[in-house]
Amino acid sequence: MAKPTDIRIRDARLEIEYLSFRTPLKFGGRVVEHYQVVNVWIDVENRVGDLGTGLGSMPIGHIWAWPTTLEPDQTQAAMRTLSEVLTREVATWNDFAHAIDHGVRLAEILEKKSADVVVGLNLPEPMPRLASLVAASPIDAAIHDAFGHCNRANVYQLLGPDHIERDLSHYLSKEFAGEFLDRYTLREPKDAMPLYHLVGALDPLSPADITKPVQDGLPETLGDWIGFNGLTHLKIKLSGDQMDWDVARVAAVEQVAVEAQAKRGCVDWHYSLDFNEKCASVDYVLEFLERVRFASPQALDRVQYIEQPTHRDLKTRGTSIEKAARIKPVVIDESLVDYESLLLARELGYTGVALKACKGQTESLLMAAAAQKFGMFLCVQDLTCPGASFLHSAGLAARIPGIAAIEGNGRQYCPAGNTLWEEDFPSMFLITRGTIGTHCLTRDGLGHTST
Repeated sequence: MAKPTDIRIRDARLEIEYLSFRTPLKFGGRVVEHYQVVNVWIDVENRVGDLGTGLGSMPIGHIWAWPTTLEPDQTQAAMRTLSEVLTREVATWNDFAHAIDHGVRLAEILEKKSADVVVGLNLPEPMPRLASLVAASPIDAAIHDAFGHCNRANVYQLLGPDHIERDLSHYLSKEFAGEFLDRYTLREPKDAMPLYHLVGALDPLSPADITKPVQDGLPETLGDWIGFNGLTHLKIKLSGDQMDWDVARVAAVEQVAVEAQAKRGCVDWHYSLDFNEKCASVDYVLEFLERVRFASPQALDRVQYIEQPTHRDLKTRGTSIEKAARIKPVVIDESLVDYESLLLARELGYTGVALKACKGQTESLLMAAAAQKFGMFLCVQDLTCPGASFLHSAGLAARIPGIAAIEGNGRQYCPAGNTLWEEDFPSMFLITRGTIGTHCLTRDGLGHTST
């Protein structure tokens, strides 16, 4: 049955924002020093004639989303072009629907539209599904944001049967019959959430590690960051193919953290470990965990979860991760591109899911529902998101039950992208006790824009 809150798209427009990193970020053997951010505005109208405009924003995370031998400029250009193509495409849509249904429609055209881009740019390989999701994500976010503004409500108030025509079985599987997204989301955001700080592979842990001082007034070592932000959650990037380095890195982080936390009287803090799919097999993970247990048992005790240790291609290169998941929760990240991939990950022993706004608001909400249904560990990860994109990501974490913390590393690597948002949302960007104040994400739309 048609809903009065259904929207149709009247117009869509896009602009590219260019940001440089204050320090390089290394992960999975790759280094990022600058990026482009896609900002999309979409105008919509509901069935009773109310109008609204929404904003979606997301970095083009080509280094992460598209591992390849192609030049980074080529993959970045392809993803940017796909964002432009999709923006023009949705501007022609004239059918009324819920934002979720518009998001599903967008996901359904990604394969063809990305193939067209690849042909048009004469690239020798197809665009991965993950890369196309990232390119589409600011458009999907803008639709959801506009949906809320048009209906004068926060989008998390519009996810029940009064607003969505079909239940979750239509989008997922029969187990979800009679259930809607309002069952798996919160009507109000969590008041505050711990912030996960990234420890990149090149990040200095102590003053002795600094080779090129930034001298911009922000901390330059892990120890200084812990004191500056009152950090209690650290995400450690690891190599996945250099065992000695990986073990030593965790032990070194623990040593620095112990000293820094003692200065502020903190006795309880946590780690997550991210291999960015570089481990050859679960055996590497098991040996690593055993060696960390020997070298620094306290550090191992502090680990909350492990993120995507082995290759993202679960269909052809997937390997059982069950033995590691018995020790610590192991979450799927790069591999998670649809419901099928989540089900396959469960079969391989993954016990958790890393949600990312860069895969789309629609995708994130549906995967969050599925993960909760199956009793999986949940976390929300970052794409070095600045400004509106970070607020969007944090909004997901604040509205999904079971998520205990939110990663946010834009303030570390590209704080310039936050400048226009800090005054309006100080609790989200000015961190003093290791937490962000998500209580403020209550505006119409996605919770953070006033358009």
